[in-house]
Amino acid sequence: MAQKIQSIRGFNDVLPADSGLWQHLHDTARGVFEDYGYAEIRLPVVERTDLYKRAVGEVTDVVEKEMYAFEDRGGEHIALRPEFTAGVVRMGVEHGLFHNSQQRVWCTGPVFRYERPQAGRYRQFHQLNVEAYGINGPDVDAELIAMSARLWKKLGFTGLRLEINSLGQAEARARYRAALIEFLERHESSLDEDSRRRLHANPLRVLDSKVPTTQAIVADAPSILDYLDADSAAHFDGLRQGLSDLGVDHVVNPRLVRGLDYYTKGVFEWITTELGAQGTICAGGRYDTLVEQLGGGPTPAVGWASGVERLILLLQAKAAELPASGPALVVCSLGEAAQREAARLAETLRDRFPGAGVQLSVGGGKLPAQFKRADRSGARYALVLGEAEIAARQVQVKSLRDAAFPQETCSWAELPARLESLLSR
Repeated sequence: MAQKIQSIRGFNDVLPADSGLWQHLHDTARGVFEDYGYAEIRLPVVERTDLYKRAVGEVTDVVEKEMYAFEDRGGEHIALRPEFTAGVVRMGVEHGLFHNSQQRVWCTGPVFRYERPQAGRYRQFHQLNVEAYGINGPDVDAELIAMSARLWKKLGFTGLRLEINSLGQAEARARYRAALIEFLERHESSLDEDSRRRLHANPLRVLDSKVPTTQAIVADAPSILDYLDADSAAHFDGLRQGLSDLGVDHVVNPRLVRGLDYYTKGVFEWITTELGAQGTICAGGRYDTLVEQLGGGPTPAVGWASGVERLILLLQAKAAELPASGPALVVCSLGEAAQREAARLAETLRDRFPGAGVQLSVGGGKLPAQFKRADRSGARYALVLGEAEIAARQVQVKSLRDAAFPQETCSWAELPARLESLLSR
């Protein structure tokens, strides 16, 4: 017997039973994004490795430890995308989208990081990504965060906490960086190994350590909010006011940083307590220097990304409240003539009820077996055609979900109106 081939660790399949949740999530997100006037874009999965080194930062965990980077057969150094924003900026610069214009865009798809797989965090995972370019003020930051809050509401999520902070601009961050290094050096021997390695290369990431002993140390570290330049402080005040005006509750967390080097000014995270250690479900902020850093002109920018798998975990906890997946109707038949008529009926019903889902029972078998397959599909009603029904130009209608619903007989002429009434329940 040939050896069974299995998926690579951290690369997961989405099975038919789960695909309805993914469709519901993406349909809901698309509707919210379009309500705010954001246009969809699509990006390649592979980019030049140098793009991420320049954008994300060579001393970040993403580039140093997690990126799938390799040399292709043509000798070019390429990488599977570990995040979306660098690719969005590359696209905008390459196609001139940022020149004297504002852009509001969104995209979704797989991203890749070599991490230790755990619940909601895989080596191939998926993101929803929303970005705005060419807009300076904090009003668009507040809009993007309000958009995420609306998405959580549409999905039925509750109990989420929004944390915000400001990382300032280059000069202010340099002053804070020096003060932070001075503080951390006094405690260097007590820091965990990763934090000691980052102390001089990327000290702000020490603030984000998950090691309890390091967390206790950085609790007394200087606050970056005390080092902000006037422009960043005003932007942060405007963001807080904008969120309050829109009714979006938030808390200020001066220890909040982002794992990518390109962030400036305001940053934020949405956090849940329902996913254990992987509590962040959405994060983002401003990156006003990134477009220029990658060869474009000065272009303010802000955006966020959300891990789809983590959102799916939250949806699974409330799956009973979600719309049913699968076809609404299954057309069953007995006999060759009935099977041919059933195929024609199914096509007619697909024209009459687009989006409802009409499945043709194929493969033969007795009616109980066909009903069993129809039930497993999630269908609400089975329609039955046999020789007697064809002769009388009738269809049997059987509910697969309501035991109190009697099986009834409908004429072919009456069937569309009757089904419209049943499916509207």
